[in-house]
Amino acid sequence: MTEETPGFEEKPDVPSGATPDDAEPQAASSPGTPGEEAAPAGDAALQIAGLTAQLDQVRKALDERTADLQRLQAEFQNYRRRVERDRITVKEIAIANILTELLPVLDDIGRAREHGEFVGGFKVVGESLESVVAKMGLQQFGKEGEPFDPTIHEALMHSYAPDVTETTCVAILQPGYRFGERTIRPARVAVAEPQPGAQPVKADSSDSAETADDKESGGPDEG
Repeated sequence: MTEETPGFEEKPDVPSGATPDDAEPQAASSPGTPGEEAAPAGDAALQIAGLTAQLDQVRKALDERTADLQRLQAEFQNYRRRVERDRITVKEIAIANILTELLPVLDDIGRAREHGEFVGGFKVVGESLESVVAKMGLQQFGKEGEPFDPTIHEALMHSYAPDVTETTCVAILQPGYRFGERTIRPARVAVAEPQPGAQPVKADSSDSAETADDKESGGPDEG
């Protein structure tokens, strides 16, 4: 039997072609070294930067699409208002044309009423027609004594009168008609102007009162 030498330490096996000192660097290069930790951190930062850039692009595109949508909506609202306005205008023109064609019939009804011939069945039909056109918005205008307005009156006769202070409609030869703000036919009238050279006489109320007092008291007191 052989005796073991005291203090002898058994060394680990070393691969062929390598010295025992090579085992220590390999043990030192175990996972978790600073070099291997820095690489994943840099990749994450790049990924975050890329995602941020993509998010900015998406937000910019969203803002552009939102602006386009708002512009299209505003244009559509303007289009709807324009179409509605044109529709109302066309409707008013159509009604005005129909009422214009009925004006001669209304003139005949008016003349028959003036001459006392608006009786019987003719009166019933005439009043029904007048009621219908009134519901459609037809309005008659033109009265004696109102000031002459060339925008709504058509003067067919002219004269002078001492009792007028301005050009006045003294006779309505044919009434005028309007539909809404549209004048379908002006009122055809006879007008009178103030007498040339005539000046209106304005009586002083105080002088008139003194004259009346003098007449009542028999004249002014004499010394």
